[in-house]
Amino acid sequence: MHPKDRLQEDLKAAMKSGDAPRRDALRLITSAIKQEEVDGRKALTEDDVVALLMREAKKRRDSIEEAGRLGRTETVEKEQFELAIIESYLPQQLSREELEAEVRRAIEESGAKTAKEMGNVMKVLMPRIKGRAEGKLVNDVVKTLLGN
Repeated sequence: MHPKDRLQEDLKAAMKSGDAPRRDALRLITSAIKQEEVDGRKALTEDDVVALLMREAKKRRDSIEEAGRLGRTETVEKEQFELAIIESYLPQQLSREELEAEVRRAIEESGAKTAKEMGNVMKVLMPRIKGRAEGKLVNDVVKTLLGN
């Protein structure tokens, strides 16, 4: 099932059950999808929706970090709730160990030896793990394994 269809069904269920926080979070997500479709003048594919959800999740993580630093616990809780809902629509995320194994394979395939060749590793790696790992974590693991 396309993530957009699943989101719509879950939104209807949340509305029927009277779950206002979930309903509001799902509306934010569907609104972001609709805006992206209007801006791009095309219907989003499953990969497009996953990419959008990854961006939305990153926004929430950044917001949680900032609000936590400022002591805004109410905002942190709201953003964590929205993040949990967004993550439920994303593919299963790779553990650090699984990611390290993928990075090692990509390093071997690309023949990279130094951190200067990180771009070559990323070209091989990113299509494989698309939507299953946060970019910042991937970057950290690649740098670590290349010795930088």
